[in-house]
Amino acid sequence: MFAQTVQAQVPVAFAGPGAGTAPLTWGQKAIMQDMRETGWTHNVSGAHPMPAGVTIEQVAAEFAALMARHPALRMRLGAGDDGGPCQVVSASGETVLDVVDVPDDADPADVAAFAYDLGHARLLSHYDLYRDWSVRMAVIRHRGALVHRVLTIDHLVVDGTATSLILADLGLAGRPVRRVADPRTVQILDLGRREETPPLRRLSDRAVRHWAEHLRDVPPLTFGEPKAGGRRGHRYWHGRFSSPAAYLAVRAIAARTRTDTSRVLLAVIAVAIGRATGVSPLTAKLIVGNRFRPGFAEAIAPLSQNGVLRVDTADTTVDEVVARARRAAVSAGKYAYYDPAQLAEVSARLDAERGYPARISCRINDRRVTTRQAADGGLHDDPVTAERIRRRADETFLVWDGPLDHLPEQVFITVEDQPETVHLQVIFDFGCFTEEQAERLLRGVEEVAVEAALDAAAPTRVVPGSAGG
Repeated sequence: MFAQTVQAQVPVAFAGPGAGTAPLTWGQKAIMQDMRETGWTHNVSGAHPMPAGVTIEQVAAEFAALMARHPALRMRLGAGDDGGPCQVVSASGETVLDVVDVPDDADPADVAAFAYDLGHARLLSHYDLYRDWSVRMAVIRHRGALVHRVLTIDHLVVDGTATSLILADLGLAGRPVRRVADPRTVQILDLGRREETPPLRRLSDRAVRHWAEHLRDVPPLTFGEPKAGGRRGHRYWHGRFSSPAAYLAVRAIAARTRTDTSRVLLAVIAVAIGRATGVSPLTAKLIVGNRFRPGFAEAIAPLSQNGVLRVDTADTTVDEVVARARRAAVSAGKYAYYDPAQLAEVSARLDAERGYPARISCRINDRRVTTRQAADGGLHDDPVTAERIRRRADETFLVWDGPLDHLPEQVFITVEDQPETVHLQVIFDFGCFTEEQAERLLRGVEEVAVEAALDAAAPTRVVPGSAGG
């Protein structure tokens, strides 16, 4: 963006407790599998405005304290006894704080855009965690003042909740500085060791049996075999869909059905998929945070794993699908903590038994944190009317942001942390979907939600096998 920028590196020494070696955690194995399948970095990265008057020395001290506090941030990969990777946490080390100077005559809005672009570039940068530390930090200096901080963390040591906890430690993005850490919180090395013990191996056994029940009779792919085609010469595209009207409608359904907005969104998305594709029941992977388990609430570790569920959406009402989705999601969450290597072995055995390889190629991820609490709070305070929904309907938008090289799923839908809207990041395989189907699916999320918000007996209108016809 700028013709000239100057970058310096400030050494940051750190030291902290919890050093040692342990096997990879199940969450780390799951992330590594995703990295192999997608080729994506899965980094967590973003730019944050800085308050006036903060100095480089203060930021470096915060960086050092962050590394000292969390053993996971001092983790790198090493060679395990079995020849595969293991995790190694160092007692001390040194990293650098990048200081990027931008021209004095730059417009502040352009500086903010530059910080965003740097965060995005680091999002896509590959780590070598056998060599690199898992955290990178940069500050942008403009006219002698620090104006933005860019924080990037490798997904092998954090998930969305862990990232929010780290941001809270730094007081970033409006999050209050956290209280003293809960002493019951499990550290990343201890987690890897615990997962090798008999009690947690039995937990994995039960979870994998649950998966096997869903995998035994699935088709080769959720939405059929891909065909020749694509969108502008590319098969895989990502886009964004946003609907404040759907947000109001989802809150109304949640209040009426006495559930939370996550369950309602799952049901609404399943019905929209059924209308657009004729797929019902829908078997899908649901990303589960696993934070409800003892000692996991404040753990700095990747604890999210795929759960599996099945929801029948045909010949019923949307409210009934909400009830079914709630029950299915509870089971998916109960059985979403397991050893991915064990699941891979069982999947291979089931492929052999049924005579063809199969995989679930629809994944749904509700990764809201702050806005989920706001959406679920005060559900009975503001009754939703047709007029309120109508006033927000003009704000709905759908945009396609560009192609991707590869996608292991045929559909990947993420509910983003955006206030007062249902904001979906979506990726489609246009070898399996037409553009018209993809758009019908996304706009169907609003359509289904609004119909059900205004009519408790609203039918799903899903015809199995209709391919959206």
